[in-house]
Amino acid sequence: MLPSQPLLHTAVFALTILQALASNTFTAAVYEHAVILPDATLQPVSPEEALALMNKNMDVLEGAIKAAAQQGAHIIVTPEDGIYGWRFTRETIYPYLEDIPDPAVDWIPCTDPTRFAPAPVLERLSCMARNNSIYVAANIGDKKPCNSSDPSCPSDGRYQYNTDVVFDSKGRLVARYHKYNLFMSESRSFNYPKEPEAITFETPFGKFGIFTCFDILFREPAVVLVSELQVDTVLFPTAWMNVLPFLTAVEFHSAWAMGMGVNLLSADTHNTGLAMTGSGIYAPDGARRYYYNMETEDGHLLIAELDSHPRLSSASSSAVNWSAYASSVKRFSPNDHDFEGLIFHDKFTFTELTKPEGNLTVCQKDLCCHLSYKIAGKQQDEVYVLGAFDGLHVVEGQYYLQICTLLKCKSPDQNTCGQPVETAQTEFEMFSLSGTFGTNYVFPEVLYSGVQLAPGEFEVLNDGRLISKTRPTKPVITVTLFGRWYERDNLKKDP
Repeated sequence: MLPSQPLLHTAVFALTILQALASNTFTAAVYEHAVILPDATLQPVSPEEALALMNKNMDVLEGAIKAAAQQGAHIIVTPEDGIYGWRFTRETIYPYLEDIPDPAVDWIPCTDPTRFAPAPVLERLSCMARNNSIYVAANIGDKKPCNSSDPSCPSDGRYQYNTDVVFDSKGRLVARYHKYNLFMSESRSFNYPKEPEAITFETPFGKFGIFTCFDILFREPAVVLVSELQVDTVLFPTAWMNVLPFLTAVEFHSAWAMGMGVNLLSADTHNTGLAMTGSGIYAPDGARRYYYNMETEDGHLLIAELDSHPRLSSASSSAVNWSAYASSVKRFSPNDHDFEGLIFHDKFTFTELTKPEGNLTVCQKDLCCHLSYKIAGKQQDEVYVLGAFDGLHVVEGQYYLQICTLLKCKSPDQNTCGQPVETAQTEFEMFSLSGTFGTNYVFPEVLYSGVQLAPGEFEVLNDGRLISKTRPTKPVITVTLFGRWYERDNLKKDP
């Protein structure tokens, strides 16, 4: 029996609605890869030896890509340095590089491998994407010849770039990004691009951008992609070395996604000897999946569903006035016992939490940090402090910070406040942290004992307060508002 017209219309309408809803989400994957490293050498290996090493890593990545595709993932991100490792000189990395064309050439290396110079890595990555019908993001090296007509041309006649590539589900090269903010010794192997690149590409499940590792701490290209180019999701290959208490990968990357109001797909390399671990699939409302493991040397695949257009499905972070609450209150209490301490070479002003509950203020320069708190059961040998830093960080890069933080000290000795801590036993009933920030770019971090995140257990109010929504389920390592004042990055260091 045929359905009646009204029933048929209802069924078609319902199907249309379901299709519309389906297109509003997508399944994302990231793979944390334990990279197979080359032997240390001062002499370049042959191109054949370089390719053999890269194929070993791509064998592992291909297994992860197949597994992700079989579980319905639309896109997968693999780590920075995931195909050949690190610690090269300019000369020794050269055999690993390929000449990567501009995606505007509309090229599928898998089906047309001889169109340009031989590029076996690009060809294999393209085939991985095409054969598994999945977008693939990977990090490799690009080489570009130059000559004396270019006054910036290096003496060896080529530019070398740390490069991200993205292939669509047909294997087409759709994005190429040259890393702009090189990290410390990377400049021995790679060149800085002349201008920062803001790379975006469109997919059936939103507008995407991409950048690499250290880039996330700077305005260009990271903030530009979100604030000016309005991407929905950022792909983030990284080789991140964790630095407690503020810059562990899972902690800072999840905070950046929340502060910027976008999805972030973060794929870290895995090397416990270098404190490299911490990958995640992050949404503006918190981590959907994340991985932190300093116990084993295994790789790990993460898969989770995300909103294609997170700005439409969650409150926009731009609605937060980060200094509203803190600027409206007087200092909670005068501090006679403020003291100084170092966190990652930056000199903080601290005040200790001496009571089971209360209100505290600590200030440095123009930044005053306010804390309201209640401790459920304080361990006698655990000391917590409220800290403030307002200044230029100048150690492995130069960038201006404003930070308000509640953190556990390493020992009862105040001199250990700010040193890395991974575990705690003190439980809080509530916390509310705010600061008189001069920047709108503030990233909210909550880290529990065991370097665990707290998705769904805290929120940022429109007046700039970072508050616990419920009683924290685990002891607290740190609660932090990590502010970046990009316009002040070029200031001279304070005497």
